[in-house]
Amino acid sequence: MTPSQNGHTSPSETLELPAPTAWPMVTALGITAAFAGLVTHPAISVVGIVLALISAVGWWREVLPEERIEQITLSSVELRPRAVVPSRPGIERRSIGAGGHRTRIPVEIQPYSAGIKGGVVGGIAMAVLALAYGVIGQRSVWYPINLLSAVAMPSMAQASLAELHAFSLPAFLIATIVHGLLSVLAGLLYAVILPMLPRRHMLWGGVIAPLLWTGLIWALLGIVNPTLNARIDWVWFIASQIAFGLAAGFVVARAQPLATMQSWPLADRAGVEASTARSGQEGDR
Repeated sequence: MTPSQNGHTSPSETLELPAPTAWPMVTALGITAAFAGLVTHPAISVVGIVLALISAVGWWREVLPEERIEQITLSSVELRPRAVVPSRPGIERRSIGAGGHRTRIPVEIQPYSAGIKGGVVGGIAMAVLALAYGVIGQRSVWYPINLLSAVAMPSMAQASLAELHAFSLPAFLIATIVHGLLSVLAGLLYAVILPMLPRRHMLWGGVIAPLLWTGLIWALLGIVNPTLNARIDWVWFIASQIAFGLAAGFVVARAQPLATMQSWPLADRAGVEASTARSGQEGDR
């Protein structure tokens, strides 16, 4: 810069900047071509190495023995924008969720134990409806059990109607294990998703989610196992899924929710030791 004697900058003030150059981009292109030739053709690597060396020399000569510079003429002081004066406005502390304050969702979560209990209760409700379908629709309480065991026993999907009506110990054990595991896992999933659902939790978890889940199973079975798909009474299946969702949702929704860490004081969230007064001060913020 060229300041005047009175301390103000003159109208002809200039600023020295490094001159623009394309050599860095050419160097990058040469290095890229050199490595690209390893998976294409050696000639590309040769061209890339030559190009990288030439551009490296050109880039070197931009700064040695003397650096190339460019003179930028600055406008007069009167035409320049005013300097920005920093300010420190006061900060108003708000509670979580008050006045549009940003929050982390969910604020509260359901305990996992409630999900397990809900899964067990929902599994019992679903099993009662499934067995009722076996007695009413198929005149055999073992029909839905044997049909469920086809998930792990492919032979049951091809079994005759008489075999599906008869008792089978392996099918009974497999169906019980599969039903229990799926019910507990679905209950845990319900407990995790429930706090993130909008209002009317029973509608989402008891009706909408079972309908979506049933549609997914129907579509997959129609491709993977059409024979098993044809033997399932989907009206009773939907009814049993809705019974599971309502029963599990009722148990999970009645559980005492747990507050997440965002409601804790800063010192507790950071895991540092702090006095009681300091923790209380952070909690008030």
